Amino acid sequence: MNADYLRRAQGARLVRLLRTFPAVLVYGPRQSGKSTFVRRELTAWRHVDLERPADLAPLAADLEGFFDAHPRRVAIDEVQRLPDVFPVLRHAIDRSRANGRFVLLGSASPPLLRTASETLAGRMGLLELTPFRAVELTGTPWARDRWFWGGYPRIHRLRGATAHGEWLDSYVSTFLERDLPALGLSLPPARLRSLWTMLTHVHGNLLNVSDLARSLAVSVHTVNGHLDVLESTFMIRRLHPYFANVQKRMTKSAKVYIRDTGLLHFLAGLRDRSDLDTWSRRGSSFEGLVIEELAGLAADRLVRPEVYFWRTQAGAEVDLLIVSGRKILPIEIKLGAAVDQYAVAGLRQCMKDLSLKRGWVVCTAGERRTIGRGIEVVPWDTVQRGAVDFGF
Repeated sequence: MNADYLRRAQGARLVRLLRTFPAVLVYGPRQSGKSTFVRRELTAWRHVDLERPADLAPLAADLEGFFDAHPRRVAIDEVQRLPDVFPVLRHAIDRSRANGRFVLLGSASPPLLRTASETLAGRMGLLELTPFRAVELTGTPWARDRWFWGGYPRIHRLRGATAHGEWLDSYVSTFLERDLPALGLSLPPARLRSLWTMLTHVHGNLLNVSDLARSLAVSVHTVNGHLDVLESTFMIRRLHPYFANVQKRMTKSAKVYIRDTGLLHFLAGLRDRSDLDTWSRRGSSFEGLVIEELAGLAADRLVRPEVYFWRTQAGAEVDLLIVSGRKILPIEIKLGAAVDQYAVAGLRQCMKDLSLKRGWVVCTAGERRTIGRGIEVVPWDTVQRGAVDFGF
């Protein structure tokens, strides 16, 4: 069995979007498996890869002619390499508004979503393809490696900690030294790597940009710009606080997470699974793992869900809020099986302040159970099998 060819959880969503829109943009970080995913799901389509000169040259020479000759069932990979495709594609779509005609694939690029969304507004669905989530590896030989080594498909081709570490090192270097310049982002690789490494020490914490700026001896404006790049290229998540019309002073700072736990652990200097057992940020690593898993499940199943955390300035906190329209599910995340009244104090306060009747505690307990009014203990094993219902 090859990890590259595991069926991805987003397959059903791709089909749903193709039934709804003329075009779909599949986007995400490099090496997350976008090309393999689309080729597997759309076997009868014509596939064009703009990283291949033989594909790029004729398309660039006559875009209108290409779409006249191929008006449907075309997938164009690395579309950010040819921005002129978007206005031409818009005209091709407007000549025939039939759905399910084009799939565009793009690696992380700050201008990509903006250009595509502005040019193809109302004509295109969006699908973010992350590295493998835990739900996609459950029941496979790679499931036990997902937390420590992360979800990038190529990691799970390799055997041994040394090979895994070498691949992650190459990924980070290539991202900083080749991928970002190719996206038109001229940033000092050494400084950005230093910032990225610093974030491993505050992973899961409130983001203090001033502290990071002092450590790097640069301005707050510079650090914010670098964070924007890391976020828009899917390397980090800035989880923002949820505000409601309640009479409490709420925290305004975002929390920061390195999205892939393999990159988190590698940048933090962990080189073997046993290193995680004694790492001081083990609990925060688990928290980020669960947040990414639940955010992905929500994106698969809900319409434009949003994710936040909740925290008052008095210190009451809930790790994750999944918001879909006017419905909210607060979720506390705990590494360990024991859940007592102190562990859910913030959750109870949040439910009271926001008038919520349901809340979850995701932990490593062995069974699902209810504790108190509306609070349910949901085992991590249940989450990573996808056996959860948000109730929205």
